[in-house]
Amino acid sequence: MNELLLVVEIAGQRVAMRAAQVESVVELDTLIPVPRAAEHVAGLSALRSRVLTVICCRRSLGLPVPEFGDGILEAAVVELDGHHYALIVDGVEDVVEAAGDPTPVRAAMGEGWERVSSGMVETEEGALLLVDVAALIGGPELARQAA
Repeated sequence: MNELLLVVEIAGQRVAMRAAQVESVVELDTLIPVPRAAEHVAGLSALRSRVLTVICCRRSLGLPVPEFGDGILEAAVVELDGHHYALIVDGVEDVVEAAGDPTPVRAAMGEGWERVSSGMVETEEGALLLVDVAALIGGPELARQAA
């Protein structure tokens, strides 16, 4: 397969995103709240004269979220349908190569994880859950609307 994957940590879980979907990894220090935005939208931020919609991956998964406060937030910047998003993660680890195509997950993971899962992918560091960036951005509200 030879696909590169960005390994990140979300809520204590090591997961992978397709590296080809990630424009950059950044540290955000300013979040501007957006009134009436979906719960998983943490706010807006600016990066190199671009406005980014900031998505909290934990909230998108329906998981507890620590307070953001005034700290630095790590995020993966992606583009989807012409819009730029910063996906807040707990940490960014490395870029690794997939050893094969994703395979179905054969275990119960919880509603949020199942919604964003694209399968399990083998790497030299072991199996990782491959997450669907579009599903993270869409959040739980989009999933409820589709049901």
